[in-house]
Parts: sequence; structure tokens; C-alpha cells
Amino acid sequence: MWASYAPIQEPVTGREELGDLTRPEHALAQFYKALNSRDLVLMEQNWDNSGAAAMDNPLGGIARGWSEIRQVYQRLFATRATYSFEFWDYTLHRNGEVFWVVGRERGRLDSDGTTLALGIRTSRLFHRVDGRWRQIHHHGSIDDPDMLARYQAAVVRR
Repeated sequence: MWASYAPIQEPVTGREELGDLTRPEHALAQFYKALNSRDLVLMEQNWDNSGAAAMDNPLGGIARGWSEIRQVYQRLFATRATYSFEFWDYTLHRNGEVFWVVGRERGRLDSDGTTLALGIRTSRLFHRVDGRWRQIHHHGSIDDPDMLARYQAAVVRR
């Protein structure tokens, strides 16, 4: 097993090189590129498209299978709000055909003259499918209940 036990502070933004999706850091960057550019096709390429995929996050509760996960991203991508997210303060762990990251997302969402500075505890799990990494699980939590309510309201409004 390989792990980066010292937290990595350099943020993953999606603007990194994506040339080799057999590398965990490139698969992670691909996710943030898809998220920040609202690219549903790229997001689908990043996720495992089977019913085994699962996501538990502030916008969608628990979504199981790519079809349910897709709906959460469609709702976020359709919002009028502008946003950006990055992943930082994380550790990366790898064991054979699986890698996972545990860290923090920070985000900014601007909607109708209101700016939200988001802090989300985040973990993501990827497994190797056909020689490349595909995301199979995500969990994200916002500790502040007021911030969570404001984030959900901003994304639901269109």
C-alpha cells in the first residue's frame, strides 16, 4: 500500500495536466475540470457508469448508480450561479486497483448578488476499469447547517 501521510496542500483545480489518466492525480484533476467547467460528458468519463457507483453529498443526499449521480450534477450545472471548487489539504492512498483521497474542498458560489464561501469535508474513491481510474464513491459534508441550507437553496433556484 502507498499513501501520502503528510497532507498535500497544493490544490487540485482541474486546470492541471490530464495527459495520463492511469495516474491517480490526473483522474482527480479530471473530476475537478468536469465540475468547474460544467462538462457532463467529461464527468461521465470520470465516474464508473455502473450501478455500483455511490455518492453522498450536500446536494443529492445518497445517489446510487450513475443515472442518479448524473441527476445531481445536471442540477448543479443548470444553476444560474457561478461557482468554482478546488480540493486541498488531502492525503492520497493507493492499494492495488483502488485509490482514495481524503481532504477538503473549498468553493465559491455567486448567486443573485450573494457570495458563499464553502468548506466541504470530502473523500473520493477510484478503482481501475479498463486500465484507467474511474470514480466509484464520493462523500462530502458541510459542517455548518446554515451554510448547507444556503448552498442548497442557491443551487435549487434557477
